[in-house]
Order: sequence, then C-alpha cells, then structure tokens
Amino acid sequence: MKRNIGFFLLAILLSTPIWGQRKVHAQITGDVAVTKLVEKNIEFNDQIKTVPGYRIKIASLSGTNSKTAAFALKDKFLATYPDLTAYLVFDEPNFVIKVGDFTNRLDAFIFLQRIKSVYPGSIIQDQVYPIRLNWDDLIPEKDSDAEE
Repeated sequence: MKRNIGFFLLAILLSTPIWGQRKVHAQITGDVAVTKLVEKNIEFNDQIKTVPGYRIKIASLSGTNSKTAAFALKDKFLATYPDLTAYLVFDEPNFVIKVGDFTNRLDAFIFLQRIKSVYPGSIIQDQVYPIRLNWDDLIPEKDSDAEE
C-alpha cells in the first residue's frame, strides 16, 4: 500500500514542471536579401523547363576505335528500336550510349528487362532533361457541333 502511494506522489512531483510550462510564440524575421535570393531561385526554376526521368545506359566505351564502335552500337540499337531515342555522349575518356526518355522508373525497368540479354551491362540512370512539347497536343480540338 505504501509503495502505491509512493508511486503516486512521485508521479505528481515529476509532472509538476509540465504544468508550469508556458507556450512561447516566436516570430522569425529574415534578411531582405535572403527573400530576394529565394525569389530569384523560384524565377530561375520557372524559366528552365525540365522534367525528371530515366535513361538506360547500354554501353560505355573507351580506347582505340571506341568512337567508331559507339556510333555503330547506337545505329544498331536504333535499327532494332526505331521508336526510342539514343544518345551518344563523350564523357572523357568514355563514349557513353544512353537510350530512352522514360518518365518513370517502372517503364525503364520493364524495357531494361527486354534488352538485358543483348546489352548485358545496361543500367538505369536518373536524368533531368528538357521538356519536349508536342504542339499538336497544345492546340484544342475543334468541336464540329459548336461551329455550326
């Protein structure tokens, strides 16, 4: 019994500081220069139209005749998959071939599984590339009933 009373008193004593605390409201004011930098960053991001996406790196070639081999490999890929885009980039000292403009990782992974047997060292890489607008999608279709 004495033990239960002891726990009860201990609990009351330990909770007393919680009852005595007050809430303090703070207002943070920043420098005008910081606000201007944030606004410039927002403006810059609005001007640069990019979209995150994924590409598959199918090869990275270096050494003698690597440029010729890279162009040949790119042409071979495009002959097999004409609906995709292939990119050849010189990333010193390598010629890197990346394919596709996938908007999500799942689509890139599905395609990677299709080509893995032909291009065994292929990997998915995150990319940020410019938005390509299809102007036909931006022009609304005319409703033939509304014109009559």
